Amino acid sequence: MAEVKSHEFDGFLQSSARNYRLFVVYGPDRGLVSERAAQIAAKTGVDLKDAFSLLKLDVGDLQNDAGRLLDEVNAIGLFGGEKLIWIRGAANEKALLDSFQLIANDPPTASFVIVEAGDLKKGSGLRKVAETSRAVATIPCYADDTRALNALIDTELATENLRIGPAARQMLLELLGGDRIASRNEVRKLALYCRGQGTIEEEHVADIIGDASAISTDDAVDAILKGDADAFLHAMQKIASSKTRMFLVLQGCLRQFQLLDTMRTEMDERRLQAAQVMQTHGRHLHFRRKPIIEQALKSWTAPAIAREMNRLQYAILQSRQRASLEDTIAMQTLLATTLQSARKG
Repeated sequence: MAEVKSHEFDGFLQSSARNYRLFVVYGPDRGLVSERAAQIAAKTGVDLKDAFSLLKLDVGDLQNDAGRLLDEVNAIGLFGGEKLIWIRGAANEKALLDSFQLIANDPPTASFVIVEAGDLKKGSGLRKVAETSRAVATIPCYADDTRALNALIDTELATENLRIGPAARQMLLELLGGDRIASRNEVRKLALYCRGQGTIEEEHVADIIGDASAISTDDAVDAILKGDADAFLHAMQKIASSKTRMFLVLQGCLRQFQLLDTMRTEMDERRLQAAQVMQTHGRHLHFRRKPIIEQALKSWTAPAIAREMNRLQYAILQSRQRASLEDTIAMQTLLATTLQSARKG
């Protein structure tokens, strides 16, 4: 097994990545998963603009064709050269696990395979396959800590020759985290807004990042977790007025329950209090949201969280398959979750 921890990734990318053919990139920070998978893809040397060299698949593409991954890995390119098979949206699908196990046992010599997955629990199928094979590099991606966020801020601001004051930096840190790509985009937007200013102050952060969060889905998700139906309906009305897609609220709510699932599991396995788990898994949360998450953690049991995640995932699938009913599906599903929270609270 070659597990690449967060602080080791940059060094791994520069010196060791080319020694592997198989990669599993997973974790709750989907933006960081995508960013690191793209960095690995660039390091393979495969021409990512060549449709004959790069094949991108959604894990659903393997469901009805269990042998496709093996066929693609072993197929010889039309014009020779190495290939990259890049799979997204993985979890613990049997079609993927069976094929990936065979590939890990006998790694390819002319192909690379990158698997992007969500937040895989320890001992889950895909992690078990990856972590027991010396041929697979596994890269877990968790929400950025303060050190990583500071490095991200400094890197992005340096491109515009900008500095940031201590108070403004602290304010910005409280508004970032949870998703690497979203955080990077927010800092880039701030840098563009402050181009030529020299130093970024609190009012700049409030102006540009504040505007971005004014119609944030966080307000709706927080109302759902509190079981506050009136606040939920008010937040959804604001979101609808801003032309933001309701799908994003469903997605945000699912991510929140996935975090609750991770935290609740640790609480139960290690017999910890909610406040103790919040100190590790809740560091990236905005300070105003922490009491809401902590209370939800006390109210929701692990089985109830699992049932709610399944319901939200099904609603997301339905909203994609029946786009014309997206708003209705989202409202009904999320209101039901709000009422569940109210009963538990």
